[in-house]
Formats: sequence, structure tokens, C-alpha cells
Amino acid sequence: MNQLEQIRIFVELVRAGSATQAANRLNLANSAVSRRLKELEARLGTQLLHRTTRSMTLTEDGRAYFERCVQILDDLDEAERGLSSRASELSGRLRIAAPWSFGVSHLVPAITEFMHLHPKVLVDLDMNDRRVDLVAEGIDVAIRIGELGDSSYIARKLAPVSHVVAASSDYLQRFGRPETPDDLAHHQGLCYANLKAPGQWLYFDQSGQRCSVKVPIRLRASNGDALRHAAIAGLGVLCEPSFITFQAMRQGLLVPLLTEYRWYQMGIYALYPQTRHLSPRVRGFIDFLSQRFGDHPEWEQYLPEPPQKSRG
Repeated sequence: MNQLEQIRIFVELVRAGSATQAANRLNLANSAVSRRLKELEARLGTQLLHRTTRSMTLTEDGRAYFERCVQILDDLDEAERGLSSRASELSGRLRIAAPWSFGVSHLVPAITEFMHLHPKVLVDLDMNDRRVDLVAEGIDVAIRIGELGDSSYIARKLAPVSHVVAASSDYLQRFGRPETPDDLAHHQGLCYANLKAPGQWLYFDQSGQRCSVKVPIRLRASNGDALRHAAIAGLGVLCEPSFITFQAMRQGLLVPLLTEYRWYQMGIYALYPQTRHLSPRVRGFIDFLSQRFGDHPEWEQYLPEPPQKSRG
């Protein structure tokens, strides 16, 4: 078997996660896939995968080789498509990972628009709040929100996001309206679970000083939409990203609170592996998202204005 076919089988094996799944996708026998992997490792003189009866993970050499192999195959596909179609026409498969709430409400509409503009682009979309391994899982671009802790990827900021403190009118009638952030210590909080310090809400006061308040948490959830529904139902006060809360505030279902304070702000980023060449479809998709969302996205345009200070 030639070197290119070995590369294709290896890449498919890593993406499938098992020899059986890879064999089904490649229309090969399970034993043939396992044999080709052993031949490849023997030719390279190194182990590419740690294999047990239940799992399969890349070795350090395997990860580096896999990343280069993916780029080789992508470059080959782009070269072949370039001979048969106009260079400006985007085509091929685009593998995207995104968090659930943002994915459903904002990314999916953007993806469908992009696919209408580029009919030859195919999309595999994985919506999950977990941090995916872009290289091991064969992801072209991941959408991430918040702090970026992994410097092994290239990141491009797509849009800003502000946090908003809000509650329903029913809740405020029963428990009163907080006048300062410290008042939140006596309220029922609704908190996103996947945080380093759930219940510790960060903000900047009028002088720009960074502060925080510890909020008693009544409901903790790993999904922002669930917290928004709970807040609308009068269960408590939430501090959530504007892309989750702005529609409910626009419809009067949630009342913004403590707007004279600037709550935690972050960014939405497109992440992709460091490669020697970014394929046109990936670059085109990231450019499209950057233009569609931009510095003043829809969810930021409805942020409540802080109250005017009285004179006299």
C-alpha cells in the first residue's frame, strides 16, 4: 500500500476513534485497518497510538504526525478542487465545534447563511460545552467564549460579549430589587456551572475598580438557556452573557439590574490549529463570521443604558 493511502487510513482511524468505525467508513475489513496501522508505525519507527480494548489515544509523536497528515490531505483536496472549479468557489467539508447556547441561537443561522452562499461546502457541526481537542478530533474551527487558556491554537476574536444581571418582575416583587452588588449576597442566584468559581460574580464599579460579590446559588446548571428559563420563571437572579439574555430583556420577560456597574466582559473567538496553511473554506468561514457579528453584534446593541446621575 502506498504512503498516501496509509496516511488516509491513519487520519480516518483517529477521527473515528476505533478500528471498527474507521473500517466501516473506509469500506475495509477491521483487520485490514489494524494491519495498516502496524505497517505505518513500523515504517516510521515509532508508536502513533496508545491502544487498549476500550480506548485509543494519540501518542506525542502520533499527535504531531496526525496534524501534519491532516494538512497534507487538505492541501491535496484543495489542489484537486482548484483544477476543476473556480478558485473563488469554496467547497469541501468544514468541521465546526461550538458551545450549545450560542450555537443554537446565533451560530446555526450564520452557518446556514454561509452554506447558501457556498452550496458546495459541507458542514459537520458538534455543539457541546466541553473543550474539544481540535487536532485529535479533526476539527477545523472551534467557537469558544471567554478566557483562552490553550496557546497551542490560533485565535481570532469575532465579537464582544457583556454579562448582564437580570431577574423577572415577579421575583423582584417578592424579594425586592438589589440596589448595589453587595445586595446580591441576600438574593437567590442562578449560576453557570462550568466556571472556576461559581457564585463569585465579577464587576467593575463606577471608578473602574475590579470587584466581586459572593452570591448564594439556588440553581447551578451547565447551560445558559436553562438558567434564563429559570430566571423568567421567577426562581432567582442571574448574571449571564448578553447573547443569552437580550431577547428576554427586549420582550420584557427579564428586568436588567445594577446597570451602572460593568459586569464581566469577554470575547467570542474562532480557534484553529497552527498549520502552515489555512484552507480557503476555513478562512472564508472565519471571515464571514467576523463580518456578520463584528464589534457591535445584535446582542450588545440592546444592553441597558446606565441610569443618569442626578445633579444638585
